[in-house]
Amino acid sequence: MSRLEIFDEAGHRSGEPVTDHAAIGAALGALGVRFEAWSADRPLSPEANQEEVLAAYREPVDALNAEYGFQSVDVVSLRPGHPQAAELREKFLAEHVHADFEVRFFVDGKGLFYLHVNDVVYLVLCEAGDLISVPAGTTHWFDMGEAPDFKCIRFFTVADGWVADFTGSGIAARFPSYDRFLEAAA
Repeated sequence: MSRLEIFDEAGHRSGEPVTDHAAIGAALGALGVRFEAWSADRPLSPEANQEEVLAAYREPVDALNAEYGFQSVDVVSLRPGHPQAAELREKFLAEHVHADFEVRFFVDGKGLFYLHVNDVVYLVLCEAGDLISVPAGTTHWFDMGEAPDFKCIRFFTVADGWVADFTGSGIAARFPSYDRFLEAAA
C-alpha cells in the first residue's frame, strides 16, 4: 500500500501516516509533486521486457509524453541478487536535486522517495501502479532497499538522463532507511 509520512528536519514524525491514494496525491500536489495511479491494459509477467511494459502502458505513457515532450522513456528493473545493487542504491541515497524533473512509474515492486521541501521531509512509499513526478530543483533522495525488487518506467526530457547535483547535506542519515521504514509500517 502506498504511504506518506511527514517529518521535520530533525527526523520527528508529524501526524499520522497517510495511506489513502487520493489523500497522498492531494498532499503531494500542494508541493507541485504529481502522484497518480496507472493500470496496465493487459496482464504483465514479472519477466516482461521493456517493449511489453511500454505497450501495456501505452496510453498513459503517450499522454504524459505529449504533455512534457520527453526525449527518452525506458524501463529499469532491479531484482534481488543484482550484482550492482549496493552500488546503484548508494548512488541515490544522498540528498540531491535535478535541473529536470524526475518521473518514475512503478510497474511492480516498490521504492521510497524522500522529498525535502520547506524544512519538512516527506517520505513517499511508491508501489506498483504509482507514478511520481518530482519537480526540478526539489531536494530529495531515494532508497530502493538492501535487496531491490522493482521495475520502473523512467521519463527524461534531457538527453543525458539522470543527472544529479548533490547538496552535500547529511540529512538523509536522520531518516529511516527503506528497510527500516517497511519494518516500522508492518
